[in-house]
Amino acid sequence: MNLGPAGHVTRSLIRPRLETTLRPPLRRFLRTVDGVTIDAAYDPGRGTSDTADDVLGNVPGDLAIVVAHGFTGDLERLHVRRAATAFTQYGAVVTFSFRGHGASGGRSTVGDREVLDLAAAVEWARELGHTRVATVGFSMGGSVVLRHAAINSAGGEEHEGRTGAHTDAVVSVSAPARWYYRGTAPMRRLHWLVTRPVGRAVGRYGLRTRIHHREWDPVPSSPVESVPLITPTPLLIVHGEQDGYFPVDHPRMLADASDGHADLWLEPGMGHAENAADDELLTRIGQWAAGAAAPAG
Repeated sequence: MNLGPAGHVTRSLIRPRLETTLRPPLRRFLRTVDGVTIDAAYDPGRGTSDTADDVLGNVPGDLAIVVAHGFTGDLERLHVRRAATAFTQYGAVVTFSFRGHGASGGRSTVGDREVLDLAAAVEWARELGHTRVATVGFSMGGSVVLRHAAINSAGGEEHEGRTGAHTDAVVSVSAPARWYYRGTAPMRRLHWLVTRPVGRAVGRYGLRTRIHHREWDPVPSSPVESVPLITPTPLLIVHGEQDGYFPVDHPRMLADASDGHADLWLEPGMGHAENAADDELLTRIGQWAAGAAAPAG
């Protein structure tokens, strides 16, 4: 079972860390514009050298896919590594842990200042020489990629997160359309986790997620408010018809806000976020991102 606008809770609130032998070849701590250290990893893609020297010296292709995980995830979680591995068929892949998650510093603001974390990861991909960057976000990460794309678009407002780290294609999977949604039992549990001291203690010690105690001030633009600003950047909205966190009115609201610009995939039988995305869907997402982020002409 997942927990959150973006992440995962298992059947028990106390769960072991998931490890995998699929290790990316280059690891780096990035620093956001507000001074938070972000644990990040880079995989140059299939069929390329896996040494750090070669990665830094010889970029294998112009496309990088930056993966934004869900709430309570991190770059070493098995579901995140599985998605990253699927995307290496189409380009290099950058994964990172949002603030308050895994080895990153700071505390989670559950989708607000996380846009600065994503901006740092996108900038790193461009520093490594990639001229095309697609962002793929799941649940909380799905809301973050929408807000990040809007902030860094030509129509976006001036914002602390606006760094020129623009994206060339955006994929939002299992994201909410609006904030403070409590219409499902999993989301009511999430709000308890975030807003109550005992809930935040469970997050820290049971889910390895350090959650900020302060409420949003100001409240950030919602995903549905961000979508119109993303045009003309290609946008794909993916959502499971069996999502237990956000019913299908959320992706439909997002698609409607794009005024026909976004592609909408409603996936029969799919649940929520990374754990529910099978290999076939991840392959289709990678194909879409590679095609949408391709240079014009």
